[in-house]
Amino acid sequence: MTRLLIADDDPQILRALRIILSSKGYQVVTAADGQEALEAAISARPDILIIDLGMPRLDGVALIEAVRGWSQAPILVISGRTTGAEKVRALDVGADDYVTKPFSIDELLARIRAMNRRLPQEQGAPAVHFGDVTVDLAAQAVTRTVDGATRYIRMTPTEWKVLELLARNPGALVTRQTMLLHIWGSDHVTDTGYLRLYLSQLRRKLEPDPSAPRYLLTEPGMGYRLVTD
Repeated sequence: MTRLLIADDDPQILRALRIILSSKGYQVVTAADGQEALEAAISARPDILIIDLGMPRLDGVALIEAVRGWSQAPILVISGRTTGAEKVRALDVGADDYVTKPFSIDELLARIRAMNRRLPQEQGAPAVHFGDVTVDLAAQAVTRTVDGATRYIRMTPTEWKVLELLARNPGALVTRQTMLLHIWGSDHVTDTGYLRLYLSQLRRKLEPDPSAPRYLLTEPGMGYRLVTD
């Protein structure tokens, strides 16, 4: 079942789209502002995102940029902004399509079907492996196997959030802005020291040689990447 994330600060639009799209067989997750939408995008892993541009806390363009830091899921913008410049800006930062409000449900459904046809059919495994470490995303558990013996590695809540975000996007660059927004919120998007601290702690727990990391890599000036086997 295709999972949709709908982000709009108009509760009537959210309710109407949730009812209509659910009746068409889609699994629907909703968000009432940009920050909530980013958190839902990371936790719910939608196949397609449908977002408004004019949202509080984090506007649509900033949301697209944050999502594109780690995901290639199709993004459909629905917005009352009708100028060509607004459309170009949204498409340039990573949106795949743009529908102007008011729109017909038939047109929206057609565009969703078109995006759905381009989705990969296989979903990612619920566990990620690197070195002797296994990150079980479903169980929210981290284990290490050495000489045939498996032991659990204790994670703090914040360490888990950092590792989970990287593990859900193996091999992909996850930008610093995306990580800070997801974990600490929009008030801390410049606090990169938090990330350095928690990546250092994760490396001490998970890397064979924390001083020369092989799996939890820093991309200078951009973000972090988890390299898996």
